[in-house]
Amino acid sequence: MSEPRAELSAEDRKLVTLARATRARTGAAEGAAVRDSDGRTYAAATVDLPSLRVSAVGVCVAMAVASGSSGLEAVVVLTDADRVAAPDLAAIAEFAGPEVVVYRGDPRGTVTATGTAGA
Repeated sequence: MSEPRAELSAEDRKLVTLARATRARTGAAEGAAVRDSDGRTYAAATVDLPSLRVSAVGVCVAMAVASGSSGLEAVVVLTDADRVAAPDLAAIAEFAGPEVVVYRGDPRGTVTATGTAGA
């Protein structure tokens, strides 16, 4: 991932807001939001139960797939980690292709890196 783009579009800022609010509301390790190819948005937080562990991105991708979406346009992940997890990038690329834009930001919602699922 590279440095963030100079300015996020209004739709991408909406994803940041959704991811930040979801993470803050649940107190989870990560928050994520995606926009599918139909313009629908999905937001989720990390699920960390003794019997079930799913990343925030994994939950978002699963919701999009379960809703009948055919792809993704953009993904935002807010995390303390220094990179988006490889399994998350693989899930995004498998479902929607390697060119999907992925933004990584800190828990406050400041986007710190931009890349694609295949990078």
